[in-house]
Amino acid sequence: MSIILIVLHVVVCIALIMIVLLQTGKGADMGAAFGGGSSQTLFGTTGASTFLSKATTVAAVVFMMTSLTLAYISSHRTPGSVMTDVKSPATEQTSPVESEKATDTTAEPTTNSSDEKKNE
Repeated sequence: MSIILIVLHVVVCIALIMIVLLQTGKGADMGAAFGGGSSQTLFGTTGASTFLSKATTVAAVVFMMTSLTLAYISSHRTPGSVMTDVKSPATEQTSPVESEKATDTTAEPTTNSSDEKKNE
């Protein structure tokens, strides 16, 4: 579901950029007062907004809704891992008896062969 929302979000973002760039600036309103821009209005010359301004509003609302939805989904995502099906390796635990043998220093010292020759 998040992949579909991301694709929709990117498409709406590009559409919003294009719609805003296609609109004329505020400086062109003076020409519309003399009849130059009457073909851009949606409901004739008495219409308050153009088709592009309505498209901008719709695209902005869809963009904000996808932004909020994606933020909600990403914050409530359960932590997952690609290693969920793999068991963790077993660790060896040493028994107390083995650990005492490893640290035991009372073993008999070994004799050196040179010491034996001196004793003879």
